[in-house]
Amino acid sequence: MPELPRDLGELDLADPRTFREHDQYEIWRRLRREAPVFWNAPRGGNSGFWALTKYDDVVAVYKDAENYSSERGNVLTTLLAGGDSAVGRMLAVTDGKRHQDLRNVLLKAFSPRALAYVAERVRANTRDRVRAGLDLGTCDFAADVAEKIPINTISDLLGVPDGDRDLLLRLTKTALSSDTESDDPEEAAEESLMARNEILLYFDDLVAERRAKPREDVISTLVQAVVDGRPVSPDDVVFNCYSLIIGGDETSRLTMIGMVPALSANPDQWAALKSGEVSVQSAVEEILRWVSPAMHFGRTAVRDVTVRGQEIAAGDIVTLWNSAANRDEDVFTDAERLDLARTPNRHASFGYGPHFCLGAYLGRTEIGAMLEALRDLVDEMHITAEPERLHSNLLSGITSLQVKLTPRSSN
Repeated sequence: MPELPRDLGELDLADPRTFREHDQYEIWRRLRREAPVFWNAPRGGNSGFWALTKYDDVVAVYKDAENYSSERGNVLTTLLAGGDSAVGRMLAVTDGKRHQDLRNVLLKAFSPRALAYVAERVRANTRDRVRAGLDLGTCDFAADVAEKIPINTISDLLGVPDGDRDLLLRLTKTALSSDTESDDPEEAAEESLMARNEILLYFDDLVAERRAKPREDVISTLVQAVVDGRPVSPDDVVFNCYSLIIGGDETSRLTMIGMVPALSANPDQWAALKSGEVSVQSAVEEILRWVSPAMHFGRTAVRDVTVRGQEIAAGDIVTLWNSAANRDEDVFTDAERLDLARTPNRHASFGYGPHFCLGAYLGRTEIGAMLEALRDLVDEMHITAEPERLHSNLLSGITSLQVKLTPRSSN
């Protein structure tokens, strides 16, 4: 990869090509060291924005809903476009009392108690997918093993028919630009927008069905919910379904895929997992820290604030880079080392504060199920081709991973 420019001001963190052409972790090391509160200058019609890369700063902003708002968008795509059409309606871009009321409705469906039955299905499905990969010998771990697990889990919860799940998987990938290799940012943005609109239209029809005939699923829960004395509107249900299908699929899937090269490149850690020297619970947290699939989230400063002596004006966009915070050497001992026994491990992968990831328990369950299946069923993993990586300023991960899996002799 090309070396980073001497002048960090030449970097554009809004351009996915920056992360295709450079090692993101080298970017974060330089920024944490030289410009932890980094001003990304305006480019190509986009406004400028601040980028925070130190763990303490990222966590502090996540927790500070008084000075930083999600209600103008929570990722660069929408923040730079001037706002999110779902503001005040979709949980992720709603603050204050309405956010808490909506969150309380959804927490009932995503609590550990409510998801207990889901966990067993996830474990069984994951073991089946790993066995399928073993049967193939050399497989694409992304397509043959990991892809179908998170999309099926969140689709089960939402009540999405089996026959529609491949469509939604394709749309979620395109919506977040995870499979596009276009060198034209405008073309990629247009494809992403079309995919997002298709997802919304799909759920518009499904929500109408549930309004007419509710079932035992999350959509029916939302359709029948009352917030602040009023039923949740059909449009609000659609926006939250969109958020749940996107959030419930992409990050877990990318983390599952990313654990394979992580373990393959660290045979001591793979051996420790297989032998039981490290627990699956601690391994889950370290894999989440190491892979960090959601690179950033964003906020807008509500009033003038100061971070590390740098003044940030009211109305400025502030981006919080999880993938940088999770490798902060001031917080994590040997931060650049994969250590499955690391504890405590207060990574930022699920955020903090009022917008802490609603699906954290489900994500941990899925990642733990994959680690358990690999530990119990697989002896060796050999990557046989250069992984294909996605192109995004939001997500980091692999879209295709050719790997040879060898079964454990006891299986």
